[in-house]
Amino acid sequence: MMKNLIKKWLLSLTILVGLFLVPVNVYAARGDHGVDWSKYQGANGVWGYAHDKFSISQIGGTTTGWDLYDQWTYPTQVSSTIAQNKRAHTYIWWQNVTSNSQADYVLNYFLPKIQTPKGSIVALDAELGYQNTQAIVHAIKRIKEAGYTPMVYGYKDYLVNNTDLKLLSTLCQLWLAEYPNYAVTPEPNYNYFPSFDNIGILQFTSTYVAGGLDGDIDLTGITDNGYKNGNPEKPKTHTPAIDSGIKADNTPKRDITVGYTVKVNYSATRWATGQYIPNFIKGNSYKVIQVSGNKVLLDGVMSWISKSNVEILQTEAPVQPNNSSYYTVKYGDTLSGIASRYGTTWQILQALNGLSNPNWIYPGQRLKVTGNASAQRTYTVRYGDTLSGIASRYGTTWQNLQRLNSLRNPNWIYPGQKLII
Repeated sequence: MMKNLIKKWLLSLTILVGLFLVPVNVYAARGDHGVDWSKYQGANGVWGYAHDKFSISQIGGTTTGWDLYDQWTYPTQVSSTIAQNKRAHTYIWWQNVTSNSQADYVLNYFLPKIQTPKGSIVALDAELGYQNTQAIVHAIKRIKEAGYTPMVYGYKDYLVNNTDLKLLSTLCQLWLAEYPNYAVTPEPNYNYFPSFDNIGILQFTSTYVAGGLDGDIDLTGITDNGYKNGNPEKPKTHTPAIDSGIKADNTPKRDITVGYTVKVNYSATRWATGQYIPNFIKGNSYKVIQVSGNKVLLDGVMSWISKSNVEILQTEAPVQPNNSSYYTVKYGDTLSGIASRYGTTWQILQALNGLSNPNWIYPGQRLKVTGNASAQRTYTVRYGDTLSGIASRYGTTWQNLQRLNSLRNPNWIYPGQKLII
């Protein structure tokens, strides 16, 4: 018992020395806190504390190894992170991928859609279902070849029981989760450190703040990858999400006017009237209903706040002339919002533009907003439907429906899905 206590104490001491005594000019991000997000944290994500420096957002993934889904929140979470001078990274939900061909199928879909810069983390979230070490090894190699930094995420016990974790730890750094309870935990408790080789990030809680939020700490400086000295304004590569994030960050605050949508920064502390800003206000978006000097009045809270304490999310751009048939997506746009401007529906815009996922649009994308899509018929999938059954009803083939709707897997349709028929 005494030997075990001494080992735990030495381990904690080693970690703390590693975190805080290494020169910061060598490992700029070592010891930095951050968060990881999926769709449950919304379009712009949720930060725990002002000192958080990085986010890791889910781009989507698979639960069967063949069906694929996109997280509609991914591109705007990346933009929002970079707009706030923080570092953005990516992870893929990796469940029941048990062969190299499945790994290729998943990565061929997601690697081209990654919005974080080259060199940034692309982690495989392997925490459920069947896993295959060789498929993960193959994926790690693919991610490296694509120019990103691979990581494997999961709970130590699960990974040890379902993979050759020792082998994986020789190929990339691990992102492991370990926490004793669900009490609010702003700092890691190293008594529950999941001791293993080559751990790069520790997810030390799922209740970083009240209400729930994953909290992470960078143990090696790996979250600096993809950025020059950790500076998200100088990524090695540019993508639509990165560019729109930088643009939002650089938008002069004096340009804020009535009708803009803005988000209250997490660093904001007081309203212009002097009262403290409640935490539940921070990170949320509001319409500007009045402007006076260097402060703005926000709808919903009816309080004045300094322009320096908000971030522009969306401007009210004038609707293009009626004879214009295209619209260029701006930061913060949604398909339903664009449809409303043009007196149409998001289903028609989806059909006009051949969008397989109506939630996946990005700044700079050119969308057709007028045309003959209204003449196209659509069908809403019901429970128990099959593609071949729907095709039979409408006198067509399942192959034609698959092509019309850009379906990668004709066996994967779901209730509520809109299909062009």
